[in-house]
Amino acid sequence: MKITDVTAHVLRLPEVTADCDGTQDTCLIRIDTDEGFTGWGEVDSAPTVVAAIIEAPLSHQIANGLANALVGLDPMALDVCMAAMAQAANYYGRTGAGSHAMAGVNLALWDIAGKANDCPIYELLGGPHKKRFRAYCSILFGDTPEATYELARKHADLGFTAIKFGWGPMGQNESLDVALVREARRGAGIDVDILVDAGQVWDWKTALTRARQFQEFNIFWLEEPLHPEDVAGYGLLSDASPVPIAAGEAESRYVDFERLMREGRLDWIQPDPGRCGISTMVEVGRLAHRMHTRVVNHSFKSGITISASLHALAAVPHGEIFEFCMADSPLRHELTRERFDIDDEGFVHVPEGPGLGVTIEQDTIAKYRVG
Repeated sequence: MKITDVTAHVLRLPEVTADCDGTQDTCLIRIDTDEGFTGWGEVDSAPTVVAAIIEAPLSHQIANGLANALVGLDPMALDVCMAAMAQAANYYGRTGAGSHAMAGVNLALWDIAGKANDCPIYELLGGPHKKRFRAYCSILFGDTPEATYELARKHADLGFTAIKFGWGPMGQNESLDVALVREARRGAGIDVDILVDAGQVWDWKTALTRARQFQEFNIFWLEEPLHPEDVAGYGLLSDASPVPIAAGEAESRYVDFERLMREGRLDWIQPDPGRCGISTMVEVGRLAHRMHTRVVNHSFKSGITISASLHALAAVPHGEIFEFCMADSPLRHELTRERFDIDDEGFVHVPEGPGLGVTIEQDTIAKYRVG
């Protein structure tokens, strides 16, 4: 089998705001083959930048577009394809958007592999250790504590046993920070786990103060309180915090995840397949298991990324909880035919179809595609 084409599809809602909501736009990767198999991936990055990396013309041997590097290769030789992209992007894309673009290709290659073998990806990865995971509802904080209370009530009533609130007004001042978490707890009730995503707003000493203040509300974890590069700060915070610390969604390379776990001493590591790929997510999850660090997906995109996360987590020995994006966006809910509803116990199930197990809605692509 040979790759015949690699294309990037940039999708964008008519109005995009400055909110930290990755469902307002996206970049899909499509890989076609000479045997009729098509694979799809998704990237959580700056969509037009990723598209440029895929489509870039040849500059020279180690500054080439990823499509050029892949056409003609066997998609089943996944490691060969990944090495070819790393070589092509050597000068400009070892990290950041270049690495993100390769992650999206990685998803599409696994999708092809599953379809060609007529099995779900988790089987090719040696799983499943589990086929369903407790879903935590992932939303943004309301603009006010009162609005956060209403959001907590609404989503607890939908059957979620855990709700994560993120970003929004968190970090503006101490009293507001505490009020936001207090109202999240009050709205959700005592039987629902509350997770807090601070959105990289503090230094480690302030984060430690907030962790101690939030302990009263029995939060499940405190996520990304520091800048991703403050690994030393994470180590100091993790050692002293009375609540678990989670981070890692910003990373894309195995070595950076490993450093964050070893030196940052996190309680939870959060790989996103739309930034690191399925292959790296599984490697990171298995390392986390050996290090007695818990692993959870980061996924705030469409059903493509949700499916990729489920397959990867199913291949990890100790996956238990799953980020379930509830953003109100057609790019979250209408890009795949499969809707990934939670069951009566609040769990989400791994798709059973070949590859990713999702069907792409071409009408949605046509409606929101730009460029």
